[in-house]
Amino acid sequence: MAIAGAEALLKPLTIKGLTIRNRVMSTSHAPGYGKDGKPQERYQLYHEEKAKGGIGLTMFGGSSSVAIDSPAAPWNQISVADDSVIPFFQEFSDRIHRHGAKLMIQLTHMGRRTKWDTENWFPTVSSSPSREPSSRSIPKELEEEDIARIVASYAAAAGRCRKGGLDGLELAASWGHLIDQFWSPSVNRRTDKYGGSLENRMRFGIEVLEAVRAEVGDDYVVGIRMSGDELLANGLTQDDCIAIAAEYAGRGLVDFINVFGGQARDEISHAISIPNMSFPVAPFLYLPSAMKREIDVPVFHAQRVTDLATAARAVGEGHVDMVAMTRAHIADPHLVAKLIDGRDDDIRQCVGAAYCIDRIYVGGDALCLQNAATGREATMPHVIPRAAVKRKVVVVGAGPAGLEAARVCAERGHAVVLFEKAAAVGGQINLAAKAGWREALSGIPRWLGAQVAKLGVDVRLSTEATEDVILAENPDVVVMATGGRPSRGHIHGAEHAVTTHDVLSGAVEPAGTVLMFDEMGQHNAASTAEFLARRGCLVELATHDRLVAQEVGTTNQPVHYRELYKLGVIMTPNMELTEIYPEGNRLVAVLRNTMTGEEEERVADHVVVECGTLPVDELHFALKPKSVNHGITDLDALVHGIPQPRDGTPGFALYRIGDAVAGRNIHAALYDALRLCKDL
Repeated sequence: MAIAGAEALLKPLTIKGLTIRNRVMSTSHAPGYGKDGKPQERYQLYHEEKAKGGIGLTMFGGSSSVAIDSPAAPWNQISVADDSVIPFFQEFSDRIHRHGAKLMIQLTHMGRRTKWDTENWFPTVSSSPSREPSSRSIPKELEEEDIARIVASYAAAAGRCRKGGLDGLELAASWGHLIDQFWSPSVNRRTDKYGGSLENRMRFGIEVLEAVRAEVGDDYVVGIRMSGDELLANGLTQDDCIAIAAEYAGRGLVDFINVFGGQARDEISHAISIPNMSFPVAPFLYLPSAMKREIDVPVFHAQRVTDLATAARAVGEGHVDMVAMTRAHIADPHLVAKLIDGRDDDIRQCVGAAYCIDRIYVGGDALCLQNAATGREATMPHVIPRAAVKRKVVVVGAGPAGLEAARVCAERGHAVVLFEKAAAVGGQINLAAKAGWREALSGIPRWLGAQVAKLGVDVRLSTEATEDVILAENPDVVVMATGGRPSRGHIHGAEHAVTTHDVLSGAVEPAGTVLMFDEMGQHNAASTAEFLARRGCLVELATHDRLVAQEVGTTNQPVHYRELYKLGVIMTPNMELTEIYPEGNRLVAVLRNTMTGEEEERVADHVVVECGTLPVDELHFALKPKSVNHGITDLDALVHGIPQPRDGTPGFALYRIGDAVAGRNIHAALYDALRLCKDL
């Protein structure tokens, strides 16, 4: 094994009578794959892939509801509030166990951290009627009868987990759920036996755990997930959290403590508690390490442990007993097997883009920015099967779409030639990675490039593909992945503007005052504004959206805002850039308020625009009439996962993927390539 100390990760861990084959796990999370409140086939296949890949313990159902006044709907989550879930648990357990892994669930009552206007339209509840910043609900203060009902609901749900064959469970006292709503002085303002002192605030959690333990027995594994320090001025301190863990463990109520740092109280604290690529790896490892010194039960930890070297250090040095690599398994569910096989160079490492979790918080499903098979295991393979017949494939463009097309075709056993007119692979990712804290995106083309080289793809850099060059290869298939070129939009006087691509590539180096206009609402403009401000420019970032970076998700958008505020960037929403014209040696930008129609002018040294991309498609249309399929991809075949139709006519088939079709994102480019090429 090339990873130093990796043997520590592969040692079994026994908790009570349960032996977990290694020290690598995936924490309970909410991928949005639930259906009718149940973990059905898609959910199970997603976790089964990790079990196939060698994981020791996979936990599912983050925020699984124990009661009907804790709705599962907001994140397509699991409901454990009645017995109808038990057969699904039994099927799920059998599926995971046959690969040698263990399976657990997270149970919770969300309290105030959910919506009242969904499912049964019950009010949210909490220890006190304090407004919850994220859900914006003001909860009902729980009466003692409500508390007794909810405690009984926890116990009944735990019993269903045991009947379903799950290996254990953890209770969520994390990210502002009901148990830690009682713990935290920032929420709990009660004056009865459940409020005031820390001892009183711990009471509800103790009652829940005692009821759960009475239901499942002393031989069943029960743990808790909690913060090691809420990092809030009026929240739980590190000492408070250690005291809670020691009390619960000392009473024999919990068999493990799963520790993280921070709290999801508001947008920036939420982003900090689920750290993205702007943070170092394992930024909160000190918290479980401190807790482990004070308690006698195993300690688990998850927070941006993205690589096996960091995981091995965390376990090997005794900071934790189990290390969770949840997002790392979303990127590569086979990472443990690759470690065991000595193939750690083949691990597709998580880059911390947080595309997975950001999709969840807007009602989507968890998808990996760089692995299009994750969450699509029923139709997309993680291990590419060999083709029956070897073909000659030419791929044009070595951005993410072209690299993935070349990789998948080579895995199929085809002979692949990859043309790239630039001197390096990566395409537009190379620009995005230059923008401040987004540098980790470079890991995506780095992994893909290493894979295509290892697979023997004939990579021809600094070589522009032409019709003659392509046809000289006598290909059976040509895949156009030529990407997109930046658009200046339809602004009058757009020729006076430069694009974010121009700035990040170094083609222009603006100085002085910069008016930036963003038509897309994604990372591009915000990142470029930060890039320019760090180089001394005075930047105003205007957008026609309601807010800057409107399309950027929950764990990334607050980081952009934090940096933009620090750098003094002026943020101006609800403005459309309608005209640019020169005045002397400067530019005048005309902005129209999208709500009132009133116009304002800005005088700036430079105007930078982000209006997305348009396809680089000239070569595609030149080749189209010469191809046997007229350059058309059969969409029905693509959706149904079957090979593209071909009638035996001699010649080459031509396909177009990624931004060469229309400007989208990295995931779309990779998904285009995978679902087309897996059947070629």
